[in-house]
Formats: sequence, C-alpha cells, structure tokens
Amino acid sequence: MDLFDTPRDTTPPPHAPLAERLRPASLEEFVGQEHLLGPGGVVRRLLESGRPASLVFWGPPGTGKTTLARLLAAQWQAAFVEFSAVLSGVADIRRVVDQARARLKQGGRTVLFVDEIHRFNKAQQDAFLPHVESGVIVLLGATTENPSFEIIPALLSRLRVLVLHPLGEAELERILERALRDPQRGLGGRQVELTPEARAHLVATAFGDARRLLNALEAAVEAAPLGQDGRKTVDLELAEQAVGRRALRYDKDREEHYNLISALHKSLRASDADAALYWLMRMLEAGEDPHYLLRRMARFASEDIGLADPYALGQVIDALHAFDLLGMPEGALALAQAAVYLALAPKSNALYAAEKAVKADIERFGHLEVPLHARNAPTRLMKELGYAKGYQYPHDHPEALVGQQFLPQRLRGRRYYRPTGRGREKWFAERLDYILRVRARLQARAKSEGAED
Repeated sequence: MDLFDTPRDTTPPPHAPLAERLRPASLEEFVGQEHLLGPGGVVRRLLESGRPASLVFWGPPGTGKTTLARLLAAQWQAAFVEFSAVLSGVADIRRVVDQARARLKQGGRTVLFVDEIHRFNKAQQDAFLPHVESGVIVLLGATTENPSFEIIPALLSRLRVLVLHPLGEAELERILERALRDPQRGLGGRQVELTPEARAHLVATAFGDARRLLNALEAAVEAAPLGQDGRKTVDLELAEQAVGRRALRYDKDREEHYNLISALHKSLRASDADAALYWLMRMLEAGEDPHYLLRRMARFASEDIGLADPYALGQVIDALHAFDLLGMPEGALALAQAAVYLALAPKSNALYAAEKAVKADIERFGHLEVPLHARNAPTRLMKELGYAKGYQYPHDHPEALVGQQFLPQRLRGRRYYRPTGRGREKWFAERLDYILRVRARLQARAKSEGAED
C-alpha cells in the first residue's frame, strides 16, 4: 500500500480511544454546527450541489473539523488522503499530486486533508497552490488558528473559510448519551451509569470540546469499581478525578446561579473590579456557559454605563468574538478583560431610565399618530393627504438643526433621556442642552413668523 493511499476500512479497532470509536460515520450522526449543516447552511448547500469545494475549517478543538472533512469526502465519493504539514515535504506533495492527477483521469476525485494547516510553511503552500487552483485536488484544512495570519493570501483566496463554534451543553449531552448507550462503538455493553452530578460535571468541564468530554468519560469509567451486579457507577468524585477539576457548588437552574450572577452585576455596578473578577471566574470554573455571561455583560454595558462610556458595549462584543475564536480555557481572559473594563467605566443608568419612561408613555397613551411632516410619501395619494408636507431636511439648515418636533402631538416637550455629568455622558449632556436651546430659538422664530410646525 502506498504511503498516501487511504485504507478502505476506516472503522476504528475495538481498543481505540472512545472518542475515536465514536467519531460520526455519517452526517446524520454529526452533532452541532447547525449554522453549517442546517437548512441553508454552507455545507448543506455544497452537499446538495454535489460539487466539491476547497475549504478550511476554523474552530476550537473537539468541534468536528476532522470528522466533517472525512464525511464530506465520503459524500463526494472522493479518495480521502491525509497529509502531515509537519512530517512531509515538497517531494511528498508532488507524489500526492501525481496520484491525484492519475485518479482524475480515471474519473475519480481526491480530497487532500491537512490537519493543523496553519503549520504549513510557505514552500508547501506555494507547491499546493496551482493544483488547488486547477482542481486536481480538493483541499480541506483544519486549524485552530486564524487562517488570515497563517495561510498565504494566494492560497487563502482559493479556499472558503468555515467557522466552527464550541458545542453547546445540549449537544454535549447528546454525545454523552450516545457514548453510554451505543453497544458497538460506545459503552452500551458495559452497564455504565452516571450520577446526575457526575454527568453535569463532565459536560460543564468539557468547555464545548467533544473529545475532551469523551476522554474524561472513558477515564472515569476505567477508574470506576465493578459492582456486585456487574455495573459501573461513575459518581461526582470519579468525574472530578477524571477531569482534574473539583466541582464547585453551583446549580444553573436554582438559587446559587442567581446568587452568583447578582453578585457579579452588583460588583460591576459598584465599580469593584476585584469582586467582579472573582464572581466571573467562580461561574466560569463551575461550568457556566460563557455566552450567558457575555449576554449579561452586554446588557449591563447599556443599562448601567450607557453613553457615559460608549466603548463599554464594544468591549463586550469584542470579548464575544475573541471567545468564539479561542474557546475555553484561553477565551476566559477576554471575558475577564471585559468585566474589568465594565467595572472601571463611569456609570450612568440614564438610557435605562429613558427606556422605562418611554415604555410607560406607550402603555399610558397607546398608539399615538405619527405627525404628518414625519411620514414618508412614496405615492401621489399620500402627498395629497399631506404626508411629508413641510418636512425640514436638517442638512439644508445651519448645523443640521431644525425647530420641528417629531414626537406625537400629545407628547410634545417630553424629555426621556437625561444624561448625567459622568464620563463621556458629560459631553452628551452639553450637546443635548445646546440642541434644545437652538431648537427652542428656531421654534420661537417660526411661531413669530406664523410658520407651521
């Protein structure tokens, strides 16, 4: 057999690690990445078209990059060739290409899979480039690093980058259940039981990584004593030993969850960066979903900081992108950075108060009509009815300010947003005060001239 030929039988041997044995053998078994495999997803469209394409799968470990590459090659009925960017050189690349060219003449396609494609050196990438461009090989790469920095522009322009996300807890639960019940490839024939606490700990400390989850499960099962009834029971202590991490007292559906998130919010609001870091890390170490914490911090940035520091919300959004790039545990630092920024930023709840005041008026007065001059008039009938009549285009006036009001008649003069003098909001307060003074002057002038508002 040639070095680069792929064996026909790729079924893992019985002694292979659980994570390898349980690798999905079909797209129906694949769990997660619905944005790629669901209706309208990129991978789904590629499969439906039947036309192979060169791709790079970019995402954290244990999210299905290698598995997805193998399944795509099988769906395309192409030979699957794995290539080592570390152990192979340009001469090996020529041999792969020669075999792919010969296979193509016989009507067959070749999918070349490069794991850790970011380890490709420039000479290797240059050697592959013309053959990817000509279609002799279909290149599938997997990487945990940003392809923009690791792949030469000429090759990257011929590849489509698909981003994979860490698996959610529900998806990890499905994988765990299959591992416990599958009698051929999993642990279904070994009478294994997990206590609820052990199950929750294994899922929480997998941090979106299916391989990490299955390796920990296998280690815990191997360490579990065999009971008199022939069953193996994995409790929390065994799960902790397998993971190398103690479970903190934390129930994401009950009081402790709400106690900790309340402590985080109040620490941020009180500008106590140290306490905020402590409660944030307590929740992360206990297995809280980082996306939940990011959602709560995004709300905090608008509710408790607002325009006192307009960059606060951007810090949280940047932390979200960084976390999705890095995953756990490296991505936790991005959350910590956002938390410290939020804690130290000047505080204002003016936006929150404005939102509440607006909702109260909507509830009180119902659906008030839009003033005619504020309406759009795309048809002649609307123009005849007075829609947009008298509208003053701000850019036609000095400083782009006009005296017209745009609230419903019943609410004329209402003030909802009242900025504080803290942080950047001091500038907004001064700007708003100036706008109101100019608007009042223009309104007084229009009234003396008998102009309509």
